[in-house]
Amino acid sequence: MLTATQNWTRRSNGRSCLSTRIRYVLAPTACLIGILALPQPSGAQVPTYEVTPEESTIKFGVDSSVSIKGVFEKWNTRITFSSRDVRSAAIDIEIEADSVNTGSHMKDNKLKSKDFFNVKESPLITFKSTKIVQTGPYTFDIEGNFTIRGVTKTEKLTLTSDSKGTATGNLDGTMAFDRKEYGMTSGIPFIKIANRVEVNVRLKWKQTSGPPPLFEQ
Repeated sequence: MLTATQNWTRRSNGRSCLSTRIRYVLAPTACLIGILALPQPSGAQVPTYEVTPEESTIKFGVDSSVSIKGVFEKWNTRITFSSRDVRSAAIDIEIEADSVNTGSHMKDNKLKSKDFFNVKESPLITFKSTKIVQTGPYTFDIEGNFTIRGVTKTEKLTLTSDSKGTATGNLDGTMAFDRKEYGMTSGIPFIKIANRVEVNVRLKWKQTSGPPPLFEQ
């Protein structure tokens, strides 16, 4: 017959063995949880770019009997990538139509009116790229949806980059459109205006993170 002391010792040893087994089971689980909680390296890092408006410009001009050229003072541009392939880039431009500045209040007010930009009903002019084709070592044709006065059509922006694989650089681009296709059929009194409007952009960019993009050529 076991004494009270022997019974207590046996129960104590049993609890010690059980505790040891639990520790053996929980230890690998705790390690696994710890590993999963650590930041995992990404296998799909992409270039991240930022455009600095202070060093960039969006200008426009139209042939006319009196010079009509100007800039937009308020706008935002985003350049994003879905992969390292430079052709996976997407460019979105949003311009506040009311920020037009030709240096003439008369011209500005006319351009803001319903005959042209119609800024009250369509405050934004936008370009959203849909396809990028690399045409040369530093040149690209970018198709996109251009919207002005609430009318959207496909237009082409031709861009030239001044660098590859650097931390900063410039993108210079030109896009032309027919103003009458967007409902701007009116004129300005005593001024003869052509239908073709040319837009010129200079985007100063810097890469903020990720690897450099891979060019086709």
